[in-house]
Amino acid sequence: MPISEHDVLRILHTIPAPGGTANLVQAGAVRQLEVDGSTVRLLLGIEASQPGASEALRAAVERQLSALDGVETVEVRVQTMLATVPSHPQPQSAPEPEGWGHLIPDVKRIIAVASGKGGVGKSTVAANLALALAATGRSVGLLDADIYGPSQQLMMGSEEGPTGDPSGKIHPVDTPGGVKVMSFGYIVDADQPVIWRGPMLQKALEQFVGDVLWGELDDLIVDLPPGTGDVALTLCQNVPLAGVVIVTTPQDVALIDARKSLHMFRKLDVPVVGIVENMANYTCPECGHQEHVFGSGGGRRTAEDLGVPLLAEIPIDPGIASGGDSGTPVVLQHPDSAAAKAFIMLAEALVDDAPAG
Repeated sequence: MPISEHDVLRILHTIPAPGGTANLVQAGAVRQLEVDGSTVRLLLGIEASQPGASEALRAAVERQLSALDGVETVEVRVQTMLATVPSHPQPQSAPEPEGWGHLIPDVKRIIAVASGKGGVGKSTVAANLALALAATGRSVGLLDADIYGPSQQLMMGSEEGPTGDPSGKIHPVDTPGGVKVMSFGYIVDADQPVIWRGPMLQKALEQFVGDVLWGELDDLIVDLPPGTGDVALTLCQNVPLAGVVIVTTPQDVALIDARKSLHMFRKLDVPVVGIVENMANYTCPECGHQEHVFGSGGGRRTAEDLGVPLLAEIPIDPGIASGGDSGTPVVLQHPDSAAAKAFIMLAEALVDDAPAG
C-alpha cells in the first residue's frame, strides 16, 4: 500500500518539538512535506534558541519515518529560525488528545470556508453564507480564523466588540443579521500586523474556539485564511469539521490553487462539500448582456474533474463589495438581487445536507 502524507503526519504527531510539550505538527514545525512514491521529503523549522537540537531531531524523525511500511528513503532538512516569543515563555499545555470538539459541545455542525489563494472573495462568501443560513431559521455563528488578515469585524456590521464574562469567557458579537461573530479584528489595531508563528497561532485559535460562549448553534461557519498553511492545518486536526466549502474564481490561476486546497483537505480526511465559483459573470443592468469577465465554466469543470458538486455560481455585483464595506452584506442589503439569491441557494444546499435533529 503506498505511503500518504496522512501517514507521515500521524508519525510526526508522536514526536515532540524541541523545548516544548507540543508535538512537531502542533508546534507548527512542519514547513514542507512531500511524498514521492517511497520517498519522504520533509522540511522542519525549529527555534535557534534550541542549540544542538537539529541533529537529534533529524535522526529521530528519519528513524521513525523509515520504519513505516512502504518508505525506502527519508530526506529531512531542519532549519533554525529566530524565536518570535519571549525568551522565557510560560509553558503551554498541549490540546486534549481528542482535539477541541469538547470545548464546543453545543455546536451541531462546523463548516469551513477555504480558498487556495487570496482575492477570490472567500470572506465575502463566508459572511453571506452565514447570513443566508440564519435567514432559514438556523442559529449560526461565524468564526473569523484569518488571524493575519481578519475582515469579518468590518463586513458583519457591528461597531461594538466582544464583551467579557465573569468566568473569563468571551461573548461573541451579535450582528444585525442574527449571526454571532468572533474575529481577531475586534482585538487588534487594524493597522498593526500580526507576526506570529505556529504555537502562538494555535493558542489563539484554541481560545477562539473554547473561550467564546457560542451557546447552542446549528452551524458554525469558519472563515479560514487563504492557502494551506498553519491555521488551516491546525483547525483540521483539532476541530471536528463536518465539511469544507472551497471558493474560487473562473481564472485558471485561481483554479490551480483551489485544486491544491481541495487535495489538502482530502488528505486530512475532511469532507469537501463542494466548490463555489465567485465572480462567475457580470450582467449589464441596462441591456441585460452577460459577460464572463474572468472566463467561463472553470469552476464547473474543476468540480466535475474532482468529483465534487458545484454548489453556486456567484455573479459580479457592485452591491457585494459595497455591502461588505458598509457592514451590510448583499444578503441583507439587497435580498432580491441575483447575487443574494445565489448565496441563499448555497445555504439551502447546505441545509439540505445538514444532519437531522
